[in-house]
Amino acid sequence: MYVTGTDTGIGKTHASCALLRTFCAAGMQATGMKPVASGCEMTAHGLRNMDALQLIAAGNVTTPYADINPYAFGDPIAPHLAAADEGVVIDLQAIVASYTRLRRSADVVVVEGVGGWCAPLGPGLMQSDLVHALDLPVVLVVGLRLGCLNHALLSARAIEADGCTLVGWIANRIDPNMLRTEDNIDTLTSRIDAPLLGILEHAASPSPAFDPDFLVRLLAHAHPNGNH
Repeated sequence: MYVTGTDTGIGKTHASCALLRTFCAAGMQATGMKPVASGCEMTAHGLRNMDALQLIAAGNVTTPYADINPYAFGDPIAPHLAAADEGVVIDLQAIVASYTRLRRSADVVVVEGVGGWCAPLGPGLMQSDLVHALDLPVVLVVGLRLGCLNHALLSARAIEADGCTLVGWIANRIDPNMLRTEDNIDTLTSRIDAPLLGILEHAASPSPAFDPDFLVRLLAHAHPNGNH
């Protein structure tokens, strides 16, 4: 599944890790993937992204870092700008090849996107192109804060307009002082044509937070060909 969000910094990694831990608790082999990441740090092993490392820790499959995070950039800027600065062209087929290798050792791969749904990956390249190339269902993470209704409904509409399948959404409490939080969740539940998978506390440990049986059935229904 492909995890996108209503914006950057709204908890895509937090939600992705919770999904991974849930799949692991259900007895599945699960790994995460962060195809494109900026704001990476140089280590003795090369550039490493904190989100990607968290995904690795949440899964239960040992795979090469280069497949988890094929494109890693140092500057904490939009990935398409970081790639251009380094003279790199993000190649969908290279990401598909990494994903295919991950799928050989995992029942499910949780692929975390960048920023919000419409954050570009390169000249003429959008995240929807990657989702189509990988043939994945989409999960939307909604950061619960003032303005989330507009961001969430626009994102859900854009996902569907791009011909992708929105199979569910996750509410993430990123603003503890938000007023009428439950009313906002109810509003989104009534207007997003996909199930609410769960509500996460942003600062809490990303333990198995979802119904594992429901997630497995959801994936099977969304992609009967087994491409998760």
